[in-house]
Amino acid sequence: MYSLLQTVLAFVVTLGVLIFVHEYGHFWVARRCGVKVLRFSIGFGQPLFTWRDKQDTEFAIAAIPLGGYVKMLGEPGADIPPHEQSQSFAHKSVFQRFAIVSAGPLVNLVFAVFLYWLLFLSGVTSVAPIVGSVLPDTLAQQAGFQKMDEIVAVDGRETETWDDVMLELVSRLGESGDVRFAVRPEGQSATEERVLTLDSWMTGQEKENPLRLLGLEPFYPTIPPVIGEVEAGMAADRQGLKPGDRVLAVNDVELVSWDEWVTLIRANPMVTMTLKIQRGEDVLALDVTPDAVMDDKAGRIGRIGARPDGSLVKYPEGMIRELQYGPLDSVAKAFDYAWSRIVLTVSAIGKMVVGKISLDNISGPITIAKVAGDSASYGLESFLTFVAYLSISLGVLNLLPIPVLDGGHLMYYLVEMVKGSPVSEKAQAIGNSLGLGLLMMFMGLAFYNDLMGL
Repeated sequence: MYSLLQTVLAFVVTLGVLIFVHEYGHFWVARRCGVKVLRFSIGFGQPLFTWRDKQDTEFAIAAIPLGGYVKMLGEPGADIPPHEQSQSFAHKSVFQRFAIVSAGPLVNLVFAVFLYWLLFLSGVTSVAPIVGSVLPDTLAQQAGFQKMDEIVAVDGRETETWDDVMLELVSRLGESGDVRFAVRPEGQSATEERVLTLDSWMTGQEKENPLRLLGLEPFYPTIPPVIGEVEAGMAADRQGLKPGDRVLAVNDVELVSWDEWVTLIRANPMVTMTLKIQRGEDVLALDVTPDAVMDDKAGRIGRIGARPDGSLVKYPEGMIRELQYGPLDSVAKAFDYAWSRIVLTVSAIGKMVVGKISLDNISGPITIAKVAGDSASYGLESFLTFVAYLSISLGVLNLLPIPVLDGGHLMYYLVEMVKGSPVSEKAQAIGNSLGLGLLMMFMGLAFYNDLMGL
């Protein structure tokens, strides 16, 4: 129940903040251009709360938190009395209308830069990109990767963390050609080059782990087999396991790591195992029978509902990196960080259009809610990073030249700037119908992908 509430709360907060930022961009520029704003709404449907400001704008929070809008005087289809035409959106110059409409998505992009700036100013904690193992018969093994290699650059772009490495790899989705890694072997100061040749990289496998597909496993310290959390109602809870218990052995086989225990549990659904447990100063014997659950890839596996004690995981000195910069340096870093993700988003959309990336990657509100809840559970840093990237996605998507989106209106205004007169109402109506149909199709696909993901 707590997890569900956290997911719902994180989802509502995430969308609420991003929608507010987007609509406030429209609102702020509209006011500066002298347009009268009739309503500023966060959400659709029946208003839950409303209030008015001194300029008689109604502010509302509505029941369905999946969008928002700014209603302005003089929007298409409205009759405007002559004495109010100076405050009408429709009677403003095409350049003012362009500024008002573009402000929403552009403010989303600026907001992402602001969040990244806050993160770099306060300090971002990340793990150094050091290889823990190289899987046999993989591209990484063929390229000569070794355990404890540190990846310092990919295709000439510096990589300080695993996030940097993953970004460079994901940017190559659907492509063929060489990827050049600069690595620093363990105990050396000089770097060496490792070259991997990709062929339609990850096409049809976009939801797999890019590193593992290459044959690389990040270094991770051994997790001791100590229980940190027990899920209520699951096998571990029902059969007496408690937080703080150390699993010494399973069926008289001694354990060294949590991974060993997970392997045994997954391999033995509905099979009773005798555990040797250390609880404080006592050593106990407990019988545990893992529940049987279905996994999309592995089929029927065992699960008991226990999580490790993360406080016992210790990285070697120097492997955890704190990326912290001064106020000005953080601005440059935030712009660079945001720009790389804007380029990645635009590139991914383009690759979907030409078929290099599967449409299975389109996600909707269910996936957003799940990721928001998960990132919130990892802490404020992770949550803000997710909100920043979602803000970039929202900004980029709204700038696409699809009628009914902001980008579609901007397309009409660009045509108007060139030809000197507005696009005809008939042409706009046809475009809006096509755009709405396309948008509904993608929304339906996003919901379908969400449900399949469950």
